[in-house]
Amino acid sequence: MAENAKNGTRRGAIPAGRPGIPNPVDIHVGGRVRLRRTLLGMSQEKLGEAIGLTFQQVQKYERGTNRVGASRLYDLSRVLDVPIQYFFDDMTQDVADQAPRLRAGLDEMPEDTYERDPMAKRETLELVRAYYRVKDPVVRKRIFDLCKAMAAAHDPEGE
Repeated sequence: MAENAKNGTRRGAIPAGRPGIPNPVDIHVGGRVRLRRTLLGMSQEKLGEAIGLTFQQVQKYERGTNRVGASRLYDLSRVLDVPIQYFFDDMTQDVADQAPRLRAGLDEMPEDTYERDPMAKRETLELVRAYYRVKDPVVRKRIFDLCKAMAAAHDPEGE
């Protein structure tokens, strides 16, 4: 590959984000890996063993500090029994809009991006796990309806 003399990047390569700052898309994908793994009751170690990684590498993927390659994403989808699209579901437009700017080095990611994503919060994972521990589907549906009604009372427009 030819190097671009002006900025030292390979021709056709996408500029990297700022060193040490995870890409918001990587954070989102990692959060979805963590969510699914947790919902399945699988440890980081067990997931790592299933795809030939250490638990530390799984942890880095889940935090978004390491980017998940295409073949690894395929492996994750098989082990976690979800389609590849699952990892991108519920990605906010805010996250999608930030990624190109980061790769081009035009903008910094707000420090609270990870904290703003409710799917990345431990509270969400604990809530989902508790919800699915309720064995009676009728009771579970009532809990779900109650949560939706309470949320609508505080935010009628669903924002």
